[in-house]
Amino acid sequence: MNYNLYLSVLLIAATCSALVMVYLSWKRREHPIAISYGLAVLAGAFYTFGYAFEIVSPNLEHIRFWLRFEYIGIPFGPVLWFIMVLQYTGRQSLVRKRLVVPLLVVPIVTFAAHYTNAWHHWFYAKITLEESEGSTLVSLSKGPLYEVHVVYSYILVVIGMGLLIQMLRRSTPPMKKQVAFMMIGSCSIYGFSLVYLIGVIDVPIDLSPFGFVVSGVFYLWGIYQFNMLRLAPLALQRVFESMTEAVIVFDLDNALTSYNQSAGRAIEGLHRKQLGLPADQVFVRYPLLLERLRHGSFSLRKVQIVGQPDEPFYNVNMSFVCDNHGKPVGKMLLLSDVTESVRTEERLLDNARQLGELNTFKDKMFNVIAHDIRDPLAVLVNLMELMEDEIQGCERDHEEIVHEMGQQIQNTFTLVESLLDWFRSQRGGMVFNPIERDLGHTVQNNIRMMRVRSESKRIRIVSEIPQDTFVYADKEMLDLIVRNLLSNAIKFTAADGSILVKAHRSGNRTIVAVSDTGEGISEDQAPTLLQEAYPTSSAGTAGERGVGLGLTLCREFVRLNGGEIWFDSTLSQGSTFYFSLPDPSESTRISSSSMEGAAV
Repeated sequence: MNYNLYLSVLLIAATCSALVMVYLSWKRREHPIAISYGLAVLAGAFYTFGYAFEIVSPNLEHIRFWLRFEYIGIPFGPVLWFIMVLQYTGRQSLVRKRLVVPLLVVPIVTFAAHYTNAWHHWFYAKITLEESEGSTLVSLSKGPLYEVHVVYSYILVVIGMGLLIQMLRRSTPPMKKQVAFMMIGSCSIYGFSLVYLIGVIDVPIDLSPFGFVVSGVFYLWGIYQFNMLRLAPLALQRVFESMTEAVIVFDLDNALTSYNQSAGRAIEGLHRKQLGLPADQVFVRYPLLLERLRHGSFSLRKVQIVGQPDEPFYNVNMSFVCDNHGKPVGKMLLLSDVTESVRTEERLLDNARQLGELNTFKDKMFNVIAHDIRDPLAVLVNLMELMEDEIQGCERDHEEIVHEMGQQIQNTFTLVESLLDWFRSQRGGMVFNPIERDLGHTVQNNIRMMRVRSESKRIRIVSEIPQDTFVYADKEMLDLIVRNLLSNAIKFTAADGSILVKAHRSGNRTIVAVSDTGEGISEDQAPTLLQEAYPTSSAGTAGERGVGLGLTLCREFVRLNGGEIWFDSTLSQGSTFYFSLPDPSESTRISSSSMEGAAV
């Protein structure tokens, strides 16, 4: 029975299917892979259509015509398929003229050799007709160029299939199906041809064109089921890999199937060898993620997945991956690094807290200022009234009243000066400008400024700091530090006491000591004296008042100048306040480090 006519009809149907795929590829020609795929299918269409008429041709002349028609596509099919595989597996950058032109050398030689075979017989050594079951079929004796064509084609096929297998192993579950359809369709074409060439099945007809029938079914199914021509799966893989969010994919049994580069950085120890392992082994160090993964979809915000203080913060979401029918096929864990936004929020909250503290202190400070300025001014007013009455009424000596007025005026002046210094520091009015300073000269200048207050209490102030003792410090800040420490010493030293200022070098630092014979610091007050941001003021031995800002300013300004401040005290025997300053040799280092914190 002659089946050739039925086989011819089948091949024509396969050609029509191929032309449909060529049309679909043309519609999607904006994608390079659609172009290479369409040309490869078109090359196969020449083969199937020509062979459909070859097997029903009545004589050798007709057969030779249809053979030449077939070889319009046969030599170029493997190269076009290989180019398609390169694009499909994400190697589009390789598809350049310097690669494509060498690849086309053998197909062009094959094409030319086939069309000129009658002159040299290097492609087909002999072409004859044979009768088989009532059909006339051609018998071809292959020449050396035919063998070159076959070997070359299958080298490309082996390399291309290797790339597809490599891609199949790396792909996510939804993509594996698409890659599998591509591999089955390709194997159908070249597998049928290989069976015919090596003679595994003894049939008189060429099986190669019928491989296009099988491949056409798989390709069409893949196009409509998986949108094969719309976007190559490795392109999606590249998008997947380039995401800044960490993405980890599990199957429904919680076995790891895929993850991107960001996940590899976020999850310690995650590597390709763990693909296929259960989540229990993947998330050994991440019990929070493991517990949540077992309970379906969830969402967590601003969590540390390990729980260490220095770990990044993540927003974590887990959702199901569904197929086209909405059926869950896996689980996707998405981790978004929000560490920067959390740190920024913490800084904003800390700033808000500091502003709240400043606002509270402002209210407290203004309340203190209202009383501390009002009281001495009220005394001045009363003293002036008494003085006027006394001057008008008699010739008595007014030395005591004048002395008290002078003391109150001095207290008021010191109070206002401290407030102004503090306000300047808080508002950024002080510019940090360290220079080389003569410490002995600075101390003597400030002792002279304190003379009125010290003499009123008969307190002797002595400086044992020799001239030419140089330090590296800001002039205004150094004056304020010395002035405030002397002021405190005078304030808490009883009449007829003494104050001694000394300095000595320790390494590359100069340590200054201001000692008094005052009442000392109580055990309750000592632990917090230099720690409180806004300490309260205590009354001096002669009733002096302040706003408690002197030591706060000293602490901040000593720190800015690269030094430290501390004290020793014995109750009822006196106190010694120490502060250190860098020598001029440390000027470069101190200047650069202190400027970073100079916005006080």
